[in-house]
Amino acid sequence: MASDFRKNPVRVSCFECPLRKKKHFRPFTGEELDFVSHFKRGELNADAGAAVLVEGSHSAHLYTLLEGWAFRYKILEDGRRQILNYAVPGDMVGLQGAVMAEMQHSVEALTPVTLCVFERKRLFQLFEKHSGLGFDLTWLAAREESILDEHLLSVGRRTATERAAYLLAFLFERGRNAGLLDDDRRHVPVTQMHVADTLGLSIVHTNKTLKKLSERGLIQWLDRGCEIVDPQGLQDVASWKPDDRTVRPLI
Repeated sequence: MASDFRKNPVRVSCFECPLRKKKHFRPFTGEELDFVSHFKRGELNADAGAAVLVEGSHSAHLYTLLEGWAFRYKILEDGRRQILNYAVPGDMVGLQGAVMAEMQHSVEALTPVTLCVFERKRLFQLFEKHSGLGFDLTWLAAREESILDEHLLSVGRRTATERAAYLLAFLFERGRNAGLLDDDRRHVPVTQMHVADTLGLSIVHTNKTLKKLSERGLIQWLDRGCEIVDPQGLQDVASWKPDDRTVRPLI
């Protein structure tokens, strides 16, 4: 295992998980919490830029992001990359590989991350013995599909400025719900290359587009990341509103 990817025993007990204290996540029943605590086999720490999962690989595990930011992507043979979505604490990654035998995309750490490690072979026990958790997994998969629908709409029909505004508003909302961002913490850790690879634009076009948002006072671009100055203004430019449902599953 590479030096930027380290496996550790369980350090954060499911019973003391800091994510469970956030109102954004639905509470477990006692039986569900006991099952998940045994389902979890350890934790992984990865540095920014580390490959958490690789397209085409087989993994005996799936993961829930506990700390940090990550992103999912596919890459063409010539190296061109399309970022599909971003992951924040509480998001599960690797479910596709657990169900379809191999990964159809890759996952990279955007910042230093910690992930909870779960045994793939026990996934079916979850469906057999805990229908509520089984529904939660189905909800998470359906939610991912819904997000990708919005991303596809953005890439296909929004203007470049609208696309960029949507992406940054979306990332701010995801970070806020996960407890990474708030009114005082507004730094989204993406580079302009990440933005370009998400929006399907050249880096030059991306730079010009982000400059327009900056000139409107909506964002402030930093050396490595973006400060969200006016989240509502970004939503208005993109004609997008976040999902106002506040409670979601956590595995």
